[in-house]
Amino acid sequence: MWEALPATAQAPQVAGRVERLLTKSPVIDAHNDLLWELRDRYGSDLAKIDLQSDTSRLPPTPGVPVDLPPLMTDLPRLRAGHVGGQFWSVWIPGSVTGPAAVKMTLEQIDLAKRMVQRYPEHLGMAYTADDIERAGKAGRIASLLGIEGGHQIDNSLPMLRQLYALGARYLTLTHTSNNAWADAGTDNPVHKGLSPFGLAVIQEMNRLGMVVDLSHVSRATMLAALSASQAPVMFSHSNARALVDHPRGVDDEVLALVAKNRGIVMVNFNPGYVSQAVATYEAALAAEQRRYNAPPYAGLYIGQPERAAAALEEWKRNNPAPRATLAMVADHMDHIRKVAGADSVGIGGDLDGINDTPDGLDGVDKYPRLFDELARRGWSDADLAKAARGNILRVLRRNEEVARQLQAKPAPPDAVFTP
Repeated sequence: MWEALPATAQAPQVAGRVERLLTKSPVIDAHNDLLWELRDRYGSDLAKIDLQSDTSRLPPTPGVPVDLPPLMTDLPRLRAGHVGGQFWSVWIPGSVTGPAAVKMTLEQIDLAKRMVQRYPEHLGMAYTADDIERAGKAGRIASLLGIEGGHQIDNSLPMLRQLYALGARYLTLTHTSNNAWADAGTDNPVHKGLSPFGLAVIQEMNRLGMVVDLSHVSRATMLAALSASQAPVMFSHSNARALVDHPRGVDDEVLALVAKNRGIVMVNFNPGYVSQAVATYEAALAAEQRRYNAPPYAGLYIGQPERAAAALEEWKRNNPAPRATLAMVADHMDHIRKVAGADSVGIGGDLDGINDTPDGLDGVDKYPRLFDELARRGWSDADLAKAARGNILRVLRRNEEVARQLQAKPAPPDAVFTP
């Protein structure tokens, strides 16, 4: 176990230790939303952006709103952050459903593969834990795919299978809204967790070797999925609810079940999930926005957008926003390690999927700073390496093993659920 050094000697020695550790065990991050930003800002045209440049300092792009935050991801910063593996989130809006959702999902997968093909010296597609290791030995960042919403399979087990065949290695059961077979954590419950078809989805994911992702889902859905899954589950970008009481968090009872399942919770950098003060402020800000202008009939300044905007700005001046910090992210990792154990914690930063970041974590190059903080708190090299990559590699490998066992049995029927 590493012992704390005097403050005067600590910083350089910790930084050197973390540099050596992450060189040997580079980070695997479970959730990055760059793909949607490339679609939304650049029309999925990779010729319009050079990911080999610093994307935080790109000049304004025609047609892109100037108030959008700078991009948080590019190849130089991935290298600087010692990122050895990245799950690219294949996200589409929850309002897009049915065949249109399938089409948009396939377009996002195509974009991911085109991005990898465009930068072959930096990126390499990975489909297994061994592929991740091979990519690292070849000097490439392993690129994996995660589908961020159960609505994207259009209630079809054949579609689930085809997404796996195209490279998807996890499926987030819901996004922010319920779908036809699973409840989300930020919607009113309908299914009390998972419907019978939802349980069939879990079974088929286990058979395929696709990791069940429980970020975004309701607590009842978490419990149902943990009970049903024969393989370790993941929370690709979630936090400890004991520290921030938000339904996107994972409470201590569920953390204990994750440990029993041998799963993993990968910590999110979204300030509203990291800091209770930020979460409370964001709720108050939303209430003020509605108080001034709540279409179609309510609001003090309904039909007067300039007056409503001025009133909101005045409220902001009188109520400055609190800030989340890197240390608070480390608090969540500490708590998960304490409750679920060192084998159950990782990183899923949600970068380029959030509008703001904790101080000190504004891009993919900043992961070493987080590991510096954990090292200063007394984390051993073994536990740091597990959080960086060892735990998610173990989860992937165990899902692959369970799939091999289950595939010895006949496949289920080609069920398509009609709500």
